[in-house]
Amino acid sequence: MNDISPARLQVMWNRLLAVVEEQGQTLIRAAFSPIVRECGDISAGIFDAKGQMLAQAVTGTPGHINTMAEAVKTLRERFPAQMMKPGDIYMTNDPWLASGHLNDFLLMMPVFKNNQVVGYTSCTSHLVDLGGLGMGPEGSDIYDEGLLIPPCKLVSEGEINALLMDIVRANSREPVANDGDIYALIACCEAGSERLLAMMDEYHLDDLDTLSDYIIATSKRGTLEAIAEVPEGVYVNEMTMDGYEAPLTLKATLTVKHDQLHLDFAGTSGCSSKGINVPLNYATAYSVFAMRCIIGSDIPNNAGSLEPFVVTGPSDCILNAQHPAPVAMRHTLGQMTPDLVLGCLHQALPGQVPAEGASCMFDLPMRNVAEAARDGGHEFAIELVHNGGTGARSASDGLSATAFPSGVFGSQVEITEAAAPVIVWKRELLPDSGGAGEYRGGLGQRIEMTSAIDEPFLVFLSVERLRNPAKGRAGGAAGAPGRIRVSGRDADIPGKCELRVEKGERLIFDTPGGGGFGAPQLRDADALAHDVACGVVSNIAAQASYGGDT
Repeated sequence: MNDISPARLQVMWNRLLAVVEEQGQTLIRAAFSPIVRECGDISAGIFDAKGQMLAQAVTGTPGHINTMAEAVKTLRERFPAQMMKPGDIYMTNDPWLASGHLNDFLLMMPVFKNNQVVGYTSCTSHLVDLGGLGMGPEGSDIYDEGLLIPPCKLVSEGEINALLMDIVRANSREPVANDGDIYALIACCEAGSERLLAMMDEYHLDDLDTLSDYIIATSKRGTLEAIAEVPEGVYVNEMTMDGYEAPLTLKATLTVKHDQLHLDFAGTSGCSSKGINVPLNYATAYSVFAMRCIIGSDIPNNAGSLEPFVVTGPSDCILNAQHPAPVAMRHTLGQMTPDLVLGCLHQALPGQVPAEGASCMFDLPMRNVAEAARDGGHEFAIELVHNGGTGARSASDGLSATAFPSGVFGSQVEITEAAAPVIVWKRELLPDSGGAGEYRGGLGQRIEMTSAIDEPFLVFLSVERLRNPAKGRAGGAAGAPGRIRVSGRDADIPGKCELRVEKGERLIFDTPGGGGFGAPQLRDADALAHDVACGVVSNIAAQASYGGDT
């Protein structure tokens, strides 16, 4: 059907957006792991027969969604459509093909109509444990970090690959959760396929070609119009990060032309010997997300709106790590790239870009100590996610304890205590942690926990902004840095390490605050009084930071 009216095409486009959202919710509701069903660490999307992404679920992370957009193209090249059968599903967790580290499983399912592949459904989610050293920065290469599964067929004409499932179970400390999460991914693909075919039947479509051309062309045209509003030029920004062995530099050069934005990471520090390296697919996903937050943010995310954004980087830099570099905690730096890119865009579009935020998740993978498993104690593995404050915007305060740019919701106390033998004693916003400014940075939070049983536990730390807090913009002050402590110990805990918390000890971690925007002296007196009354800032902090009586 090539004579479909634009109005009817728009209706079908909107229907696709509803289909992918149902697809994403299927994954969340069926998943076993809290990081999926409570935190939403997923992606889901529908692709045309060429492997071009037509729609993605709103629920999901940029690191999953934008890497998925490229991964489907790669899997189509590995597995030609003429070799596929109805009921087939393909899978990989290769960090350089999927989502940047081993714990993210990506599935792709061909959709058949009239014995022809008319499109694909795909999804990604985080599995909690795949053996090895696990989710921590201590690996020296990818082989330390767990089980790597190359592109393969997970389901063949409706029959699951039992040997592959046995291998995944045998290489995990949480085999039941992994089992459930893989079946949830399968259900997600199937739900998307069923709803897509139902939509095609309803609108009498034999293929998606005309609809695909409309979606991609319309989205690209709108994105190019938005890019045309950005002054052409070359914009450079650098950030100093805590790093692992030593501080490191992230550098970006953004070249704006009327039909393209090209971001290059030349000048960025080289790779680390530890697992904070970032594959380029993941760095690209978050960098493009940041650009799209400012440029054409009202245009749906698909192959057309993504096409004008190009990201490159030297193969020896930490944002373009090559196999077999360790990458387990790639989000530690990958989620800093939006602040890096926004620093470039601030030069081109002053007043439209927020201040820096905490950005990197305070991701806390935890598990039992080895001797507990040997001695019949509790075996568990869980990954807790907590967030700091976002940067203030040009006309409003930053958001407190909010997941930006990841979109992964913070772990709930009740779910944490139900899923792992820990007790969360405190979770509260941190006064004075948001950077001062005409508009204040979002607050970080303090969380305290102990073991709920007579056993120690391990925490695998890889967080940023302990020594290099979020900077303000336009005269705003920096946010407070993060901090990690254990009760009874004199020294603070470094941001990247394997930490053993003994029974009776209390783990205390403060997430960073966001930077402020605008000179603090310009803050509205009523807003400052409200901050003091609500305990957002103390009287002393208000006087020191804002220079006024309270």
